[in-house]
Formats: sequence, C-alpha cells, structure tokens
Amino acid sequence: MIGWREADRMQEIRLGIVGLGAMGMEMLDTAVKHPDFTLVRAVDLDQRTLDRLAPVHPEVSFGTDASAVVDAPDLDAVYLATPPSSHAALTLRALDSGKAVFCEKPLAIDLADGQRMHAAATRTGLANAVNFALSDRLAVLEIERHLRRGDAGTVRGVDIRLQFPLWPRDFQSAATWVAGREQGGFVREVLSHFAYLTDRLLGPLRPEYVSVDYPDSGSETAARGLLRAGEVPVHVSAIAGQAGPEVYEWTLWGTRRSYRLRDWADLSIWDAGSWRPVGLAGERGSEYTRLSQFAAAIRGTSQANLADFATALRVQEVIEAFHR
Repeated sequence: MIGWREADRMQEIRLGIVGLGAMGMEMLDTAVKHPDFTLVRAVDLDQRTLDRLAPVHPEVSFGTDASAVVDAPDLDAVYLATPPSSHAALTLRALDSGKAVFCEKPLAIDLADGQRMHAAATRTGLANAVNFALSDRLAVLEIERHLRRGDAGTVRGVDIRLQFPLWPRDFQSAATWVAGREQGGFVREVLSHFAYLTDRLLGPLRPEYVSVDYPDSGSETAARGLLRAGEVPVHVSAIAGQAGPEVYEWTLWGTRRSYRLRDWADLSIWDAGSWRPVGLAGERGSEYTRLSQFAAAIRGTSQANLADFATALRVQEVIEAFHR
C-alpha cells in the first residue's frame, strides 16, 4: 500500500479476487505466476467454477462470499471482476478495510457511485486502478511519443469506429448482464476503452451530441456521437448485429501525420501518401504488465500507464452521457 515501509517493499502483496468470469480468470492465471503477488483468496457465485479451480490451485482459498476478500484483514489488495453495479459497494468496503483496489471497467454505472469510489480512494490514499486494456499497450505508448514530439502537427480530429456482428461476444456469453441495458452494452464495455485512450492523449472529453438506439429488449444496437477534447472533434460510430466483420478502429488525424490503431494493438501511420504499418518491439501490454504497475503503485510509486479512479470517473461521465 502507499506508505509501505522500505523494509516491506520487497514483500509479496497478498491479493484476493472477486469474480471469476472471463476477466477474473485471466487475472487469476496471471496473478498465480506473478512474482509481486501471492493469490490468497478468490470468490465467485458459480460453485462449478470453484470446484474446477480448487484442485488446480490448492494454495488458493476459494469460496462464494465476497466478504472473505473485501473485508479480510490479511489481504493487501483486491481485484474486482464483478458486474459494474456491484463495484462501488465492494470497493468502499475494501478501501475502508485498508486494501488497494484494482477494478474492471467501467468504474460504475451510477455517477454517484463512481464519485463515491473516487472520493474514498482520495480519502484513504490507497492505490487504485481500473483495468483499461489500452493504458500500457505498446502501440499507444508509440502514438504518445509521436504526439509529444509534435510529429502529428495540428490534430484535426479523431474517429472511433466499432462493429460487432455478435453482441455479447463469444467469450462474454456466460456473463448475462453484458447483454442487458441496465449494466451492459458495447458503449460501456468497449467504447469506454477508446474514450479513455482519447482522454489520455488529448485531454478530457466533452460530449456535444450523443445517442444510442435500443431494440425492444437488450443493450444498444447503435451509438453515435460528437465529443470534443478541447476543440478537437471526436466522432463515434458504432453498431452491433450487422452482417460484416468485427471492427475496433481508432484514428487520429493530424496535419502532418495521422495514426490508426486497429484491433487493440496494430498501429499504422499515414505518411507520404499511404498507411505504413509500424513494427513495435517490446512488451505488448497485458494483464501481467498492468498487475506489475499496480504492485508498484501499492508500494508508493506513481504509474503513468495505469488508469486511476479519477481518470475512470471522467470516462464514466462521458460513457453514461450516451445512456442519458
């Protein structure tokens, strides 16, 4: 935690996980191999999941009660991979019992909940983070370096284009809330990553016009909007249920160079009349690298490539504007 004594800084961090769906399982697999952490407890409501994991990880205590993690006196940190409506209550309990919190996005659904989470993190001074996949992605760091050098020239605009022939996607099919209007949908689950990216590179976003289309039931089938980062226009176009490919595309248009990020990691630069793929060497950015940064934040070192609750609250305000 922030304020750890120097003698404690090399000790392994005792971690608990709440929620063992797709993201919780990915973090569990990462945490048990990570030298900075000892995974002590993991909980989920699905007993079949627990029965399957217990023989594989006998060193971990499994159960169904979230209190065993968020209220436990013998843990240093928690990772929350539960539906977003539960984030606030679990986070407040964890912070109040002295634990750092690493939370899945979105921060929350209700803005008042997000504000309470941010206020509690500020009040306690404990490390806090939200798992935005683009926060330490190698392609994002490369774009950031170009922008700092002024290689793009004047930024004229950003386009965000998302397409989902199937929603929820296959790997999310067990998480029934992802398909619902109350907590799910691609605006919260996916657009939030690209809102974070734009906020990070260009500054806080301001919605000018945003809207979503809903079917008779379930989450949105289309979303469009005009946001601004300062005076830079940010256009959003997203659909689900179409005949066509799955698309994740973020483009920054500059007067000298433009940058296109596709499929979370593939970077191209428009230079001298064509899109030029950029080969990137190094760690791509993953749950492992973000967990490493979370460990450093717990030990008191600020991490620029780890989104905190303050950043996630700004993103939440933009995302929920679509649903209002």
